[in-house]
Amino acid sequence: MKMDKYIALNGYTSRRKAYDLIGEKRVEVNGKVATYSTVYKDGDLVKIDGVVLQIKKFVPTLIAYHKPKGIICTTEKIPGNIVDAIKHKETIYPVGRLDKDSEGLILLTNQGELIDKIANAIFGHEKEYVVTLNLPVRSSFLREIREGIELNGERTKPCKATLEPGTTRIFRIVLTQGMNRQIRRMCNAYDYQVLKLQRVRVMNINLGKLKPGEWRDLTEAERDELMGQL
Repeated sequence: MKMDKYIALNGYTSRRKAYDLIGEKRVEVNGKVATYSTVYKDGDLVKIDGVVLQIKKFVPTLIAYHKPKGIICTTEKIPGNIVDAIKHKETIYPVGRLDKDSEGLILLTNQGELIDKIANAIFGHEKEYVVTLNLPVRSSFLREIREGIELNGERTKPCKATLEPGTTRIFRIVLTQGMNRQIRRMCNAYDYQVLKLQRVRVMNINLGKLKPGEWRDLTEAERDELMGQL
């Protein structure tokens, strides 16, 4: 297999970052600097920054986590990072991002090849959110964001947006793109302030009854359905 994938499977870092390590000439295989085309073969000695990469038994892992507000979706060793918050026995990485001020569902995995297939906006996978505003939701606001609006010269894609039954300040929105802080920016464009933003679904995976800070393994049925969409 390709060297970046091999490094990721052994839990050293994500596949994307492993690719960067190779580009920075920090990876050696049998004493030679690895290139992007280097393929791992049984018995090869792999070193990163001069240290032998320890071979780890790979246990495929894909979990759903209810990220609390304040947790940061990064693997960097900084206060409040998502990896330290979960303390999973496997080396896992967040699938996409959920900003620090938001909460709700985020998937994490140690299968590097899944991260881009799920999170990359070019694939148009649905992500659903429930949003609480400081003022009543205007029907014109919902109508216009459903059609797409301009944000700093870039137009948002059409989306689903509906008022939550029995409420005046809460709406539900389903996006298929991943502009930075998109929902907050759309609301700010109409002079709304977002009081709470919670992601409740990624593709076929629902937040369900997970409480903030809790996580669970995906069921076999959930995994099968998810893989069928990739």
